[in-house]
Amino acid sequence: MQVFFVVFVTLLANYLAKKFYDRLEEQFEKTRNLWDDALLWAVRKPSRAFILVLGARVVAEIMEPMMEPSVVTVVRPVFLVLIISVVLWFLIRMITRGEELLKTPGYTQEPMDETTVTALAKLLRLSVFITGGLVIAQSMGISISGVLAFGGIGGIAVGFAAKDLLANFFGGLMVYLDRPFSVGDWVRSPDRNIEGTIEHIGWRLTVIRTFDKRPLYVPNATFTSIALENPSRMTHRRIYETMGVRYDDVAQLPAIVALVKSMLAEHPEIDHNQTLIVNFNQYGASSLDFFIYCMTNTTNWVKYHEVKQDVLFKVAEIVRQHGAEFAFPTQTLHIIEGVAQDSHSTSEE
Repeated sequence: MQVFFVVFVTLLANYLAKKFYDRLEEQFEKTRNLWDDALLWAVRKPSRAFILVLGARVVAEIMEPMMEPSVVTVVRPVFLVLIISVVLWFLIRMITRGEELLKTPGYTQEPMDETTVTALAKLLRLSVFITGGLVIAQSMGISISGVLAFGGIGGIAVGFAAKDLLANFFGGLMVYLDRPFSVGDWVRSPDRNIEGTIEHIGWRLTVIRTFDKRPLYVPNATFTSIALENPSRMTHRRIYETMGVRYDDVAQLPAIVALVKSMLAEHPEIDHNQTLIVNFNQYGASSLDFFIYCMTNTTNWVKYHEVKQDVLFKVAEIVRQHGAEFAFPTQTLHIIEGVAQDSHSTSEE
């Protein structure tokens, strides 16, 4: 009779807990607090599982006099392991839900770096698993000191056998800590043939999608020994072009240079707080060269080329307005009149 009563109370408590969490969820949906949503999601299933484990534990105590002593010695540690597992389940769910919400726009006032959130979540989960494993081992009568001693000796052997794997692991740790790039960044290395967009940062390797859409798998240890450029974090893009007009247009060159500089100073897509240079540069083989140097407001690759195209068209229009022309490689042949006539007479003879 007692067993049926305990089972009934356990199921009733489980049902009431479900209703309680449903009501609580309705209240929490009215707020934008991150942690109450994460806590409710994390505790809902583990707490109901805890009620069932607790009910089963009470039933086992009631039936203990009818059990064999050998069974009793097994049942008690099993329930302890189940309770510890429920607690670990709650912690893992809490970490996982917190990670998901921190990555979701709208839950935080300032967007958090996805790479940092992922790294912290992985470290916390690893810590929970290791701690939980040691606690479970202790509850089952296994000496933790012996496990740690064995782990130390085994760690040395594994370290020699998995040297490259550990190098990649610590390389990934350095990437998470230093954050030279994040998921979605465009990176390239002048030391290696590496260029593309970061798709995934793991503990062992990083996945880069090249511009021809091929996946490139780079071991994390590589990033500790190469120089890496992150164009995604540039603040401006540079326009640096050299142009040349004909030597016949030397008189118009000062006005052209001045007007081009004025045009760039008024261009809405050029950052006027950055260096802006337009100067006659050199006497070329076939042209009088001047160069333009300025920075665009945009860093977007497509938008940058649109701005650059607009600037070049406006420079061409300024040159045309002054009656000048762009130079191209030419050769001038001077024919001496007397020599030409002698050559013509010789050919007639």
